[in-house]
Amino acid sequence: MKNNIPEFLYNKLINDYGESLTNKIIEGYNKKRLLTLRVNSIKSNIKEIKEVLDKLNIKYESVSWYEDALVINGDIKDITELDIYKNGLIYVQSLSSMLPPLVLNPMANENILDMTAAPGSKTTQIAALSNNTALITAVEKNKIRIERLKYNIDKLGAKRISIIPKDARNLDDYFSFDKILLDAPCSGSGTVLVSDNSINNITEELITRSVNTQYELLEKAIKVLKPNHELVYSTCSILKEENEENVKKLMDKYNLEIIPIDVNKYDGIELLPVSIEGTMCVCPNEYYEGFFVAKLKKNDII
Repeated sequence: MKNNIPEFLYNKLINDYGESLTNKIIEGYNKKRLLTLRVNSIKSNIKEIKEVLDKLNIKYESVSWYEDALVINGDIKDITELDIYKNGLIYVQSLSSMLPPLVLNPMANENILDMTAAPGSKTTQIAALSNNTALITAVEKNKIRIERLKYNIDKLGAKRISIIPKDARNLDDYFSFDKILLDAPCSGSGTVLVSDNSINNITEELITRSVNTQYELLEKAIKVLKPNHELVYSTCSILKEENEENVKKLMDKYNLEIIPIDVNKYDGIELLPVSIEGTMCVCPNEYYEGFFVAKLKKNDII
């Protein structure tokens, strides 16, 4: 162990970011993350939820870049006992997790693929952002996680969602989507904490396996995305081999271009430097999990 994290992970972070930024990341690993939630605009609105929280004397902070996000000064147990939670008017979700659907920018009646959908945080957010009009295909291979996905879709009132119980890498190539969200399985190097020992779950073998799975999922995403359309690739990792390096390999192989993310829209988010301009990597701290997001366009000829 080095600075409370596995030595191999420390060395990877030093290699990716240098000593000063690595120390800042470790500082984030050592902080308790604040409770955050998303107002489910399918069933409610921010004004109504704030009124409920005010009546209950639950303190909260607004989030400048997303009207439907709130930071709660309280315990998750207190929130999950509320009727607004039980009835699906709010959904507990990390702020960083809300970014990929916002970058995807789903529109009415678009045919959208969510490649690794459970437990449904981003699936239901896509539905809400499109006013429940996008046609969403949610793919999930794990049977237990599929039940959680179905539960959340129903609880939040999300419509026009078809669930495919399959490993997204095995999707038929005849599918064709307007937009794709690939929030890929990863090492979790952006979300782990020292306090709950989750940081010890990261292994070199897990990182290698994650990189390979991510690459295969990205290849499938490119095959089933319509030409001249866009996909969003995200991970809750801050390691470049899971993020920029995987994207670069695909850009070299296929005719892809980066659609730059306007990071100025996301005021207050502390970002780590990226090696591909136009992508974003969130630094872990008490407000945010570490998270990488890239938006890619598939050009006409591949």
